[in-house]
Amino acid sequence: MAMIHETIAILNFGSQYSQLIARRVREQNVYSKIFRPDIPARELSRLNLKGIILSGGPASVYAEGAPHCDEEIFELNIPILGICYGMQLGCQVLGAGIIPAGSREFGRTDLTVFNKSDLFKNLPDSIIAWASHGDQLENPGRDFDILAETKTCPYAAVRHKRINFFGVQFHPEVSHTPKGSTILENFLYGICGCTGDWKMSDFVNETVESIRRKVGSAKVICGLSGGVDSSVTASLVHKAAGDQLVCIFVDNGLLRKNEIDNVVSTFRNHFHMDLHVVDWSRQFLEKLKGVTDPQQKRLIIGAEFIEAFKFEAKKIPNTKFLAQGTLYPDVIESGEKASAGSSSKDLTVGAANIKLHHNVGGLPAQLGFELIEPLRDLFKDEVRVVGEYLGLPEDVVWRHPFPGPGLAVRIIGDITPERLEILRAADEIVIDEIKSAGLYRKISQALAVLVPVSTVGVMGDGRSYESVIAVRAVETADFMTADFSRIPHEVLATIANRIINEVRGVNRVVYDISSKPPATIEWE
Repeated sequence: MAMIHETIAILNFGSQYSQLIARRVREQNVYSKIFRPDIPARELSRLNLKGIILSGGPASVYAEGAPHCDEEIFELNIPILGICYGMQLGCQVLGAGIIPAGSREFGRTDLTVFNKSDLFKNLPDSIIAWASHGDQLENPGRDFDILAETKTCPYAAVRHKRINFFGVQFHPEVSHTPKGSTILENFLYGICGCTGDWKMSDFVNETVESIRRKVGSAKVICGLSGGVDSSVTASLVHKAAGDQLVCIFVDNGLLRKNEIDNVVSTFRNHFHMDLHVVDWSRQFLEKLKGVTDPQQKRLIIGAEFIEAFKFEAKKIPNTKFLAQGTLYPDVIESGEKASAGSSSKDLTVGAANIKLHHNVGGLPAQLGFELIEPLRDLFKDEVRVVGEYLGLPEDVVWRHPFPGPGLAVRIIGDITPERLEILRAADEIVIDEIKSAGLYRKISQALAVLVPVSTVGVMGDGRSYESVIAVRAVETADFMTADFSRIPHEVLATIANRIINEVRGVNRVVYDISSKPPATIEWE
């Protein structure tokens, strides 16, 4: 029987940090889940609920149409922590006034702590905090204890005297609040009484058992890409269903060098999975011929992938389920609806269907499959932990993200077999050299881009007029923002030297030093 984990419910009022709050809670071995802001208290009470966190948000609590919560959550006798907007909303519900701040706070600020009995236990009298607010508490009155202040915010942290509510007018979840993890730990363990029962070994065992019960004797198909998400999904399902799992790997002709051999070696030869490799490269390249618009490339590749996948899937009898590597950020960003039994409102304020995160989008309905998404409650770093626990090779677990459209979005302009070979060779050198330098785990994503520009060079005693390769490497915690990697110059020199000497058709290498935003990580 599945264990019912103690849960921290995060009510999302539109904060850009809501997912980060969930991650920070889980890092403390406590399960967290994000809910829409107005989820009824009675639904929350069905959980093994240990605490509630009200997130920040861009609205003002006194503005017309501002997001609200079910006020009955304050009657559940469950500890509540309000962060920024969440603090203001909680204080307003409990009788305090909120006004525009005379001096807004954005960025690092010095927080002076008055009371260290619970939320600020084991902290110094002054800490650095990250603030981002234009409103603040006006006058808490006699019902609140003042726990901390900043120079311009006299009520930067409060505690209600009767209701188990705490509010902070800063963000303890961000790295810019260095002692923020201690504040969250105090809330989780000292105030909520959590025991820390969220462990990946438990997750794996419970998920395997759940898949086994759901699947029965039916076949399960998994679209395998070789990336960590689909690889961990396939491994979980294989552990649960064994030979009932059939993996389909589509060769779109846009893969990295030796990609097919690596996937076959890992999953067919090592894990003994039933792996079908579909060579659809001719169809992909024919449809992409002469296409230079990046969005058009993506649409063509997505449509062809579905055709290739359907072609192979129809050969597999008794198939009832399709396994996908959907992650928790995918669920949130796609405007996924709340869990069964709740209303159809989105998990976030103003959530939009931003993107389809998987190539197999639409296939379940077309083929009549039921979905299995064993990773839909996990973040990327948690997926890697599961992969290690399942015994996946390190180069699979820690592989950098690779886009679904493959090298097509790293070739600017027309896609031809010749240009693909140039990029494959350059890409292999980039990855090889950052691994040799011991930088692969430090860098979040590294890639080579073939630029549709020829430049003059001198090779041997003659003039050359050949292509440019741009190298891109970034470091990021969440891929929402990223900074370029400070790769040592000697490593960059080796990369450039090898590409120019070993890859025919290239006479110049440049390094992309833009951050995200304004630039994206991929070039197309």
